[in-house]
Amino acid sequence: MPGKSSGNRGRQHHHHHQHYQSRRRKSHKMASGSSGDPTANAEGVDAFTDLDGETHQLLDVTAPQPRAAIRATHEETENVWSISVQVFIPFLVAGLGMVGAGLVLDVVQHWQVFRVVSEVFILVPALLGLKGNLEMTLASRLSTQANLGLMDNPKQQWSLIAGNLALIQCQATVVGFLASLAAMIMGWVPEGKFDVAHGLLLCASSLVTASLASFVLGLVMVAVIVSSRHCNINPDNVATPIAASLGDLTTLALLSWIASLLFAAIDERQWLAPVIIGICALLTPVWGWIAAKNKYTKEVLDTGWTPVISAMLISSIGGLILDFTVSNFKGIAVYQPVINGVGGNLVAVQASRISTSLHQDSRLGKLPHYASSVCLNPLSVFCSQGGHARTARLLLMMVIPGHLIFSYTISYLQAGHTSLTPIFVAVYLVAAILQVFMLLYICQVMIHWMWTHRIDPDNSAIPYLTALGDLLGTSLLAVAFKFLYLVGDRDSDVGD
Repeated sequence: MPGKSSGNRGRQHHHHHQHYQSRRRKSHKMASGSSGDPTANAEGVDAFTDLDGETHQLLDVTAPQPRAAIRATHEETENVWSISVQVFIPFLVAGLGMVGAGLVLDVVQHWQVFRVVSEVFILVPALLGLKGNLEMTLASRLSTQANLGLMDNPKQQWSLIAGNLALIQCQATVVGFLASLAAMIMGWVPEGKFDVAHGLLLCASSLVTASLASFVLGLVMVAVIVSSRHCNINPDNVATPIAASLGDLTTLALLSWIASLLFAAIDERQWLAPVIIGICALLTPVWGWIAAKNKYTKEVLDTGWTPVISAMLISSIGGLILDFTVSNFKGIAVYQPVINGVGGNLVAVQASRISTSLHQDSRLGKLPHYASSVCLNPLSVFCSQGGHARTARLLLMMVIPGHLIFSYTISYLQAGHTSLTPIFVAVYLVAAILQVFMLLYICQVMIHWMWTHRIDPDNSAIPYLTALGDLLGTSLLAVAFKFLYLVGDRDSDVGD
């Protein structure tokens, strides 16, 4: 019956139109997020051109909804309890990883290589920051891709994984080399001395550490994100803290071990460090070529350098502060990875969540309706109803219990050179809360600013934020120790 079928078509068209109104924002995301890849569109996705000549994608209501559309409402369905559990457990695990890193730093600061080549201290935050720059951006990128349903197709999934692993190898080698240069310049220019053997040692140990740590952690990140997808856990909440926890411990242990091996071989096998540097230099273009051939990582290979290198420089300034303070206050070494790591972790969760929700709710360059402006007053970041303000409050509330657990773990293991007096705990917690408060505020402003300037926050925000976390954490910790020294809580903070 022609009349009936045309009536059906009319109703369908009306239904489509209504659906277009309700899904317009999501379909924009699918149009922009699929990198122009037709396979990224789910079945039943239709397109039509509006009066302005813009092509919009429609979701056929009768077809099964793609994951991206279902996930788009995750903000409403994710309650405080599930966010708390999903964030706090990895956060605790991550924190214990950082306590481990603190204990390692506390032991190795007395090793001969750290005493003779003290510039290795400048490398510590820069290389620990690398995991924030590379692994966390990898986690944030893959979480967004997973939430958009791009990792549900095995072929796409493998392409994404291979490209990303090659990309972080390439970035790690370059940044490792630059970090060692920064350490040499910052360590030697003030003193006006230059030692070639020490320079080669710094460069080789930095390159090997960066490359090995990035490869191992990259694999772990991929495993975490793929498995959290299967377990129906939001990878945004879980992946970044796990990247951080393993990152600190692995990187610091590798750096200390490799630096001490090279230091032992500095006289007999002088060819060792230059050969290592040569091998890394030859492999870098290979990794770059693989990443450039991959459509998922090509853009990041072009644009992802500035944040990673800037972050490394910011972290190196933190390293300079650490190098200076460790010589006066031995007790600071064990707390440095903890305070930096906790701040970086919490802000990375928030950054990853804000980035994913922007990707789901609007197109790059245009803020969604609920984020009216870039510059927000701190009250709206922490005190407004629901959404990201709720998560910010939640993350801020984790600082005190988290740090208390970590501090008492350090004290229970009888590490460090500081006993936990009430005044020490109070001053330390004030420093930690200040750090996280500032970071969460900067996070919201920075990501909205990046989004309006058409910069993808998944690739750019976390490196800056974790580096600022390092700088703020180390500076506030140095101020706290100086303050404690002045008020007479000297205890055994000073010297060994």
